[in-house]
Amino acid sequence: MTESSYLERRREQGPRVVAIGGGTGLSTMLRGLKSHTKNLTAIVTVADDGGGSGKLRQDLGMPPPGDIRHCMEALANVEPVMEQLLTYRFPQGSGNLTGQSFGNLILAALNGISGSFDEAVARMSQVLAITGRVLPVTNDNVALEATFENGTRVLGESKISAFKKEQDCRIESVRLLPEHPLALPAAIQAIEEAELILLGPGSLYTSVIPNLLVDGIARAVCASKALKIYICNIMTQDGETEGMTASDHVAALLRHSGPGLVDVCLCNSAPVRPGLVERYREEDAAPIVVDRAAIEALGVEVVTRPLASETLNYARHSFARLAKAVMELYEERAHTRIF
Repeated sequence: MTESSYLERRREQGPRVVAIGGGTGLSTMLRGLKSHTKNLTAIVTVADDGGGSGKLRQDLGMPPPGDIRHCMEALANVEPVMEQLLTYRFPQGSGNLTGQSFGNLILAALNGISGSFDEAVARMSQVLAITGRVLPVTNDNVALEATFENGTRVLGESKISAFKKEQDCRIESVRLLPEHPLALPAAIQAIEEAELILLGPGSLYTSVIPNLLVDGIARAVCASKALKIYICNIMTQDGETEGMTASDHVAALLRHSGPGLVDVCLCNSAPVRPGLVERYREEDAAPIVVDRAAIEALGVEVVTRPLASETLNYARHSFARLAKAVMELYEERAHTRIF
């Protein structure tokens, strides 16, 4: 057996992994994980209402396609030209199309000829020959509302960051409106069958937690016997998590779900380059403090690994390092899980 056929067989026999989140963080992780297993399911938030996704949502009444598209791009197995088309954004001066992603438009067209949004996603997944599956967490038209520690509220995911800066206090909680939307049945089934469940990385209140507010998702994760890992961000996020430690992130997750949601909090141990730290400081962001004792007091184990990219001009996870760390954790502990 050649090395390539051996690796392909290992991917086919890889663990059933469910990754829950949205935004750049989730798609980055998927890009690394597809080298380790083909049995991947991404469950993606549909609460976004800004940018090109928000425009399509407003004009066509469809769920936002952006986060879904990012995940499909990460898992796609297509020719370079198709990859370029997916990521192409119309430049300034393109009228109503200015700033819009061509990949979003493809998904919008498929939504127009399909019976439901998840069917449109499945059809686009076939076109792109993706590794694994990408599922919207719900087909319902939902909006995200944030409540702040001073009691004020704001409706709309895209408004939360600016509103938080105006209020100058932390987010206390978020909720979906209408509350308790129905989860996609395939998403619940994927969680129930998973051997490894991953939450994050990504925006805590606007990418990760919204999934847990969909009826049945948090309950299914908490009940699962899979190894459940929360992948903590490397930096705090301007307009969302300033001043929050790693334990604050875990506590917020548990507050919006319940006990048993997470077994392990995986944190970065690699230093962030000095130049990047200074640049992020200008945006009121800083490396997240890993307060191990406080996390363990919440009943969650802490594991640290060097996860930060050494090449990007941003303090983000290396998709290869992150995927390797996650799979090593699974392999170390798989024998202790009973499915």
